[in-house]
Amino acid sequence: MHVPMADLRAQYLGMKAEIDRAVLDVLESAQFILGDRVARLETRIASYCGAKHAVGVASGTDALLLPLVAMGIGPGDEVITSPFTFVATVEVICLAGATPVFADIQPDTFTLDPASVESKITPRTRAIIPVHLYGQLASMTELRALAERHDLRVVEDAAQAIGAAQQGVRAGAWGDAAGFSFFPTKNLGAAGDGGMVTTNDEEMAAKMRELRFHGSGGTYYYRSIGYNSRLDALQAAILDAKMDALDAWNDARRANAAYYREALAGLPLLLPVEVEGNHHIYHQYTVRAPKGEVDREALRAHLQARGVGNAVYYPLPIHLQEAYLRWSEGPGSLPESERAAEEVLSLPVYPEMTAEQRAYVADGVRSFFTGR
Repeated sequence: MHVPMADLRAQYLGMKAEIDRAVLDVLESAQFILGDRVARLETRIASYCGAKHAVGVASGTDALLLPLVAMGIGPGDEVITSPFTFVATVEVICLAGATPVFADIQPDTFTLDPASVESKITPRTRAIIPVHLYGQLASMTELRALAERHDLRVVEDAAQAIGAAQQGVRAGAWGDAAGFSFFPTKNLGAAGDGGMVTTNDEEMAAKMRELRFHGSGGTYYYRSIGYNSRLDALQAAILDAKMDALDAWNDARRANAAYYREALAGLPLLLPVEVEGNHHIYHQYTVRAPKGEVDREALRAHLQARGVGNAVYYPLPIHLQEAYLRWSEGPGSLPESERAAEEVLSLPVYPEMTAEQRAYVADGVRSFFTGR
């Protein structure tokens, strides 16, 4: 048996009629850039997240960059974030001209440690970007309180967290803005790149709509230097069709995670922690193989030999990556992030998994420790 990390073909076949109809409708309309379909998706995403506004953009990366630019964050400003994340989180800070400042993570959730964040605040700090890693929100109550005390902006990196919530409030409604990714393997994925920004700030939403279209204030008139970052109608139509299935898909991921929680209990692995009050949507099901106790690479090889997909998100924290060393305090400066990179391992958790597939994954993990 082969169990991949994701099965996009199975997802497509599961709602082929709806997706095909949505694509053909756009082709027949011949309206491909922005338009009614993008506006409809923006309205649905804003309502779903509990935000007043949503702005469709070309990628999850742009969904983090445009809020920073709209806030006026740039050279001389510092933005605090996690080094244990996909590179785009840090990349956008640099693209905006600001300085990334790295705070460490909490070992159980892999999200920003508020105490570490507070220790990094200086008079130049302008914003915090908490990352809702693997589908679980960061400690937003504490981080929002910290931001309010220091007059800082908060931009949620919600790329992996559409539908996740904390204390009943969904990702996308906690910060001054939030960036979502529609990369194909996300819980809500397009047939290509796409992103969305949510905000309750009407002025910021208007600025981002301007920025995404070359800074346009009207046809061939420009108020600012902007970007070509528009969510196209084909992607919006596909995403709109998939929105109807999103909660069911998230529930299926949660069910798979619950199965693993029982099936992998008692092994020398640290299983994912769902903090009380959080609604985790398991974009990834990520275990820890404690260094010195479990050989992660041997476990990976064992699973691969059995046809079980697995991945390491992420093998090297951003503060130790070559491109970002100028902003780093070096190895040992962020011990929890560095330890996590050496120990994490993600297992298949996609919603289309069959009962037989997830049992095969769990058996593959168990067999590594039992020797059978």
